[in-house]
Amino acid sequence: METILKYFPNLTEIQKEQFGKLEALYKFWNEQINVISRKDIDEIYTHHVLHSLGIAKVQSFLPNSKVLDIGTGGGFPGIPLAILFPETEFYLVDSIGKKIKVVNEVVADLGLTNIKAEHKRAELVNEEFDFIVSRAVTNMDDFVKWTKGKIAKKQRHELKNGILYLKGGDLTEELQNFPKATQYNLTDFFDDAFFETKKVVHIPLKKR
Repeated sequence: METILKYFPNLTEIQKEQFGKLEALYKFWNEQINVISRKDIDEIYTHHVLHSLGIAKVQSFLPNSKVLDIGTGGGFPGIPLAILFPETEFYLVDSIGKKIKVVNEVVADLGLTNIKAEHKRAELVNEEFDFIVSRAVTNMDDFVKWTKGKIAKKQRHELKNGILYLKGGDLTEELQNFPKATQYNLTDFFDDAFFETKKVVHIPLKKR
């Protein structure tokens, strides 16, 4: 928890309480349904929560904006971002129902009212969003196909509407079809060694 406060020192008491509950909640639910690897569960605040919040260092979400988290798994990056931006609407989807069960249990325990989570394939989502976020669920070509028709036309943020994607390693080849993509190194924001190769990729997308 100290890790989160180090980089996000202006949290409200409610946010501190919510972030503080995450470790115990995930350790409990991970015993029932494995959504975080066993070796990672003790590093949940760095490897999962702070990693998710890397998106917030690139773009803060405005009140009443809408964010879709595709392939949310156990709720990352959606749940940490929803705690940080309580006035933003988050829609978390995953094709694996038992993972969404964990997400909904965690959301209920935290009292988060700005998250809707459903067992649904991304292609079946029929709404528009300011941003679509995810954490390395597939290659970028396929991911962009999943986002078709889901980007809102009206621009409200500093960055253009589109994708904010957490990914690691050399992305030169993967992004060759996306010349407008911008990579943000998470080492510019966080000094933990875990983030050495981690990035947020922003790809602006127009409604189509």
